[in-house]
Amino acid sequence: MEEIINSLLCISCFILVTIPCYSATITTNTLLQGQQLKDWEYLVSEEATFRLGFFSLRNSRNRYLGIFYNSRYIDERNREVWVANRNTPISDSSSILQIDEFGKLIISRTAGSPIILSSAEARTGSNVSATLYDSGNFVLREVNSDGSKSRVLWQSFDYPTDTLLPGMKLGINLSTGQTWSLTSWISDENPAPGSFKLGLDPNGSSRLIIWWRGSVFWTSGLWQNGHFELAPNLPFDQNLVFSYISNENEKYFMFSAKRNSTGSRYVIDLNGVLKENYGAILMCSIESLHNKNQNEFGCVPEILPNNCRGNGYWFQLKNVRVYEYLSEGYKFDDSQNMSIFDCQSVCWANCSCIAYASINKDGTCCKIWSKISFSKYYSVTNNDEVYFLESPKAKWWIWLIVAIVGFVVMLTTSSLYYFIHRKRRIAGEIDEELEILLYELGAPTSLTGKSGKGRERNKSEELHFFSYESIVNATNNFSVANKLGEGGFGPVFKGKLHDNQEVAIKRLSQNSGQGVIEFKNEVMLIAKLQHKNLVRIIGCCIHKQEKILIYEYMPNKSLDFFLFDSDKKHTLDWKKRLDIIEGVVQGLLYLHKYSRLRIVHRDLKASNILLDAEMNPKISDFGMARIVGPDECQANTKRVVGTYGYMSPEYAMEGIFSTKSDVYSFGVLLLEIVSGRKNNSFCHSDGPINLVGHAWELWRKGRSLELIDSMSILGDESCEIVERCIHVGLLCVEENPMDRPSMLEVMSMIYNESYNLPQLKQPAFHKGTNFLQADQLAECIPEHCSLNKMSISDMDAR
Repeated sequence: MEEIINSLLCISCFILVTIPCYSATITTNTLLQGQQLKDWEYLVSEEATFRLGFFSLRNSRNRYLGIFYNSRYIDERNREVWVANRNTPISDSSSILQIDEFGKLIISRTAGSPIILSSAEARTGSNVSATLYDSGNFVLREVNSDGSKSRVLWQSFDYPTDTLLPGMKLGINLSTGQTWSLTSWISDENPAPGSFKLGLDPNGSSRLIIWWRGSVFWTSGLWQNGHFELAPNLPFDQNLVFSYISNENEKYFMFSAKRNSTGSRYVIDLNGVLKENYGAILMCSIESLHNKNQNEFGCVPEILPNNCRGNGYWFQLKNVRVYEYLSEGYKFDDSQNMSIFDCQSVCWANCSCIAYASINKDGTCCKIWSKISFSKYYSVTNNDEVYFLESPKAKWWIWLIVAIVGFVVMLTTSSLYYFIHRKRRIAGEIDEELEILLYELGAPTSLTGKSGKGRERNKSEELHFFSYESIVNATNNFSVANKLGEGGFGPVFKGKLHDNQEVAIKRLSQNSGQGVIEFKNEVMLIAKLQHKNLVRIIGCCIHKQEKILIYEYMPNKSLDFFLFDSDKKHTLDWKKRLDIIEGVVQGLLYLHKYSRLRIVHRDLKASNILLDAEMNPKISDFGMARIVGPDECQANTKRVVGTYGYMSPEYAMEGIFSTKSDVYSFGVLLLEIVSGRKNNSFCHSDGPINLVGHAWELWRKGRSLELIDSMSILGDESCEIVERCIHVGLLCVEENPMDRPSMLEVMSMIYNESYNLPQLKQPAFHKGTNFLQADQLAECIPEHCSLNKMSISDMDAR
């Protein structure tokens, strides 16, 4: 009995002695120089929110250094939020994390050279420590002799993997060129970089982008008024708050939690799904993109291969022993690093592919098949997971019945619509083009006679439809006393709505060359554009043959009202003129580059620059504007519209327009603002045929400042910027569109004194190169051209 008791005591002492040697946690959150973090040990943050240590994934013996939430249970919430050596796994448990004698953070191992995490060396004589914070950031710092923290040498937040934590950045350091982005894992069992990357638009716009193998897969749209344009519900969790920071050193997004919320994160998974906390919030799948079920959430289906299958097909995962194929299938090279998503996209694009699978245990490597034989069974992968193509199935007679019923219903509806519509048109109640336009704009169905079923309508909550009676009351039956002016579209009246809101009401003239196209263009474009230097449309009214637009009221009318009036131009001092120039530049820059649509205005001139109560400029009249594609350098039209004197030569003579056409118009406008003279005020002169030619002649002779409006007050300090404006104006009106600057360059040229302005070339429409000679300009016929007063529209027959 005594021998048994002695044996138990020895065993107990042995256990007590050995327990500390196998403790899984270092009680501190800091690793000092000279200490080692071995494979079975962990660092734990001060409030035990995070822990750092080595780990292995389910089906692999490879070891990785990672950071986890320090939760008490194991599920998806406890998955690694950061992996140090995702590209260089360690094959055994010999790995040790330490700080070497140079202050570098390294992972040493028995097989292979050390893995260096930080390359910056500490200053001679300084101590270095690495601390895991409760934010999840692992920071390597120099430590002063008094124990205080000093310079940051390296931090894990600068090298994200697939997870964004509160306080982490997505963007770019403009000083160092370092980018912060997330990259998906290649599979759930392999943290190596996968096919998807989430980051800030490198072109400088305030939007997030998900790339799939280098191509844009999803975009958030621009950050506007505290939310993303194409992802207004991001973040979905109301406890999370996104913010965008942009300064001379950095541009980045980050998010924070309003209250403590352990586990808050964003993850980009191996299928390109963006997950917020623990659920998917943005998902662009191959099937849904090809079946055209989604593109409104920022998904970009154009990057996926053409689909030859039609709607209704999908891939079904089967965890069974699969059939042996007539061929061995096609296996892709391991070096291509294909995820299961990549494999699916390849199979989808191959019209003969009917199945695909990952070959490796960790879910990587792709193999596809095109035929199946029922001769015998065998296992293709260890997990027996193969995705088979499934197609919609229905008996032929069901489809026949559906087709016959659909044909009868369509024939009956069409006949009924024809007779009702014909009766209404005979009664003069509605015009066919107007009815279609009303329906597309989302007007009440009582106005259109359409049910709204079976066709998607473009209804905008920002666009209001007014009754004709309310417009008549607002303008006192279009009283002459309320008339503000008249343009190419028709007369404009001041009106007051029932809520006492003052508005400008533009009524289409019966004799106007503009019609449904211009009306629809203006409504559809301006309702989607939001910028302080663009006029805001409030609504519209369509009644029989009447087409009416309702805008915000501009009490100071248009720029030409002041600029070309000898009694009023003195109110435009140089500071105010420069403010107006800047506002016009900002508005055009938004249209050309930063709006959701890329717009060419095609009729920029002084009368289309409206001024609010503070004399802030707003570009108006989008009836002639055109949308151009993001990759479209120029477009061609048979309908040359605009105002002579402001039209670029390639547009006026060949019908070719681009954003550089607007740049030309801006150049003319800029010279008008500087000089206070209309471009066509030289019609009867023996010298240059227009203001552009006059400015060029003065510049060529070194007398450019003589162009300045004598009615304005110009201080010595303003001479330089005004001279730059004249130079930029002449650059904008050069004959070759490629020689003209973009509006972004115009902004830098005018307001960046260090910008070296290019040499000038002879401008377009100068004496001897104009397409309208001086005698033609002097005899301009109003019905065929416009001299700074009205826009012209060459209409095609319909």
